[in-house]
Amino acid sequence: MAAAKVPQLRQRLHDLATSTEPPGLVAFDGERAVGWVSLGPRTDFERIVRSRVIPTIDDRPIWSIVCFAVSTTARGQGVARALLDGAMAYARKRGAEAVEAYPVAIDDGEPIHPDAAFTGTLPMFERAGFRVVADRASDPSSSHRRVVVRRELGGSSALSIRAAPVRRSGV
Repeated sequence: MAAAKVPQLRQRLHDLATSTEPPGLVAFDGERAVGWVSLGPRTDFERIVRSRVIPTIDDRPIWSIVCFAVSTTARGQGVARALLDGAMAYARKRGAEAVEAYPVAIDDGEPIHPDAAFTGTLPMFERAGFRVVADRASDPSSSHRRVVVRRELGGSSALSIRAAPVRRSGV
């Protein structure tokens, strides 16, 4: 990281920490945090807006689901899917018309290293009603093909979720 960028990064982190909107949701198993999903209006993610590998599909005000983190002890238990359901419900409550994500395109059941799956997998999003709207341009940092998926959020939700907004302590 270049020294010239440190003040800007510090300001962005401060803005994020003091924002009234949480930067994501946390999944809990009892009192223990077991997962995280980052989401928000697409325009809040400067790297996505300016990306050369993630195409802008249209100029609708949509939300982006950017990444997931699931505790190694909680993997394979549906935590990422619960977070995805919670993210859709959260975005819908805040007026999002649609949600977009950028998962790795693997076949259902295909093994993948967790480091490559931080954006989610295409089968998980497809099971949640997302559809592929674009293939991403070749990304040299990834050995897997990635796609852009989207789901319209019209109507109310009756989802059962185990996700809660991030709790903040003194900033």
